[in-house]
Amino acid sequence: MMTGFDLCELIHVGGVHYNVEGCNPNEIYKNICNLIPLPENYDPSSICTELLSREQVLSTAVGNGISIPHPRRPIIKNSSDQRLAVCYLKTPFDMQAPDSRKVYVMFVLLSSSTQTHLQVLSELARLFRDVEFRKVLESKPSENDLLLAIKKAGI
Repeated sequence: MMTGFDLCELIHVGGVHYNVEGCNPNEIYKNICNLIPLPENYDPSSICTELLSREQVLSTAVGNGISIPHPRRPIIKNSSDQRLAVCYLKTPFDMQAPDSRKVYVMFVLLSSSTQTHLQVLSELARLFRDVEFRKVLESKPSENDLLLAIKKAGI
């Protein structure tokens, strides 16, 4: 774990969400933004627009059925309002992943600084290389079990 954030706490704030519906990025991101808890005074549609804008630049799919949607720039004002929502899709979706695997889970990152944003992406990349963690992730664990798997992986 790097200073400035706690991955488990970010997930706890963002939540773990199941059966997110959608047949395309517009539908999926709209449903995600209406589902995840957002800080007060943040509009789900503006967050959705930011996520879609980033996705148009380059796919956020990283392989192994995982995607990390995030805005192109930090949009959260206070560091205490940062979050990482884990969203399991009802139907896996082709996001042009490097390994051609359909995405079944999204880690939606909303951060307040470029430094935290890059640190979280780095920690997630490290976590996703862990075969045992990926096995747990594919079982669509509860929030508690997911957090335990992250701690077990040494993150």
